[in-house]
Amino acid sequence: MCASSRLGSMRLVSVLFRLVQLLFIFVPFSLVASEDVLKGDIINWCISTWCFCFTVSLFIFLVEFCGLQSRLPFSWDGFLYAYAFNFAIVCLTTSIIFGTAHIQFLSPGPTRDRATTATAFSCIAAVLYAIEVAWVYVRPGDISCFVPTLPGMLRRLENIVACLILTINSSRSLYQHQPALEWCVAVYAICFILGAVNFLVNGSDCDNDKKLPVSYPRFLQGQTVLSLLLYASALVLWPLYQFNEKLGGQPQRSSDASCSDHHTSFICIWDLRLTVTILTAINLLLYVADTAYLAREAKGLIITFLTGRFFTGVLWWPLPGAL
Repeated sequence: MCASSRLGSMRLVSVLFRLVQLLFIFVPFSLVASEDVLKGDIINWCISTWCFCFTVSLFIFLVEFCGLQSRLPFSWDGFLYAYAFNFAIVCLTTSIIFGTAHIQFLSPGPTRDRATTATAFSCIAAVLYAIEVAWVYVRPGDISCFVPTLPGMLRRLENIVACLILTINSSRSLYQHQPALEWCVAVYAICFILGAVNFLVNGSDCDNDKKLPVSYPRFLQGQTVLSLLLYASALVLWPLYQFNEKLGGQPQRSSDASCSDHHTSFICIWDLRLTVTILTAINLLLYVADTAYLAREAKGLIITFLTGRFFTGVLWWPLPGAL
């Protein structure tokens, strides 16, 4: 009786938490989308991000409300941990970009109040997703796959940096009419999606029941090496086409007209180009470290395997006269 009442109260708390989460992620995109003044590439990116977070959160609410978690072919707690961690980073990044890039340039009035309210609600939504990460972590059960490790932290940092790069590149003026730069944006998007899938696959197979049709170690190795090669190409092409005057770039900050106008944006286009270059280099270094760790791990497995085979052969080798 006591156990059933406790289970019921926990489910009630979960439902209320989901409803609050949905409210705080619904308010930002509804407020910003209703204002005709708040338009632009970065703002459209922010609205799309909030809509996506709301859609996934609504899906999770419906699954938990209908009690369908056990019917899904993956670890529900692992999925919640992965989704909440990524959404906390995405909402926080969106709040910072939206707030710093637009609010301070709006005149006092209803539009600025709506934008400020949307930013505040988005920040609170990020906090709620972070609370969910901690909630899943302390929930009774096997939490071995939630314990932070060095390679795990590297992959999370890779996703965070990729999210920042994509948010900045939501301004299409950074890469339009240049196939090489469009390739770089495609690289950032592909690597971010692969990283998110990697995180979800790892978390969704947290209970090691092997229901997922994916061999995680092979997927991880392929994803890391592919991302390393793609980022290496982006680190060469992005600064080359952004800062080389012969290829249409702008080597000097003073040559960018947007840097002389401080009334419409806090950061000019040239600053964004430089920021993406620095973040690309940082993420490439993270992928190099990740690949080196995987190579070291694979080398250790090979040595262990060969050593085991050697000693097995020695132990089973027939002694003289045994035949």
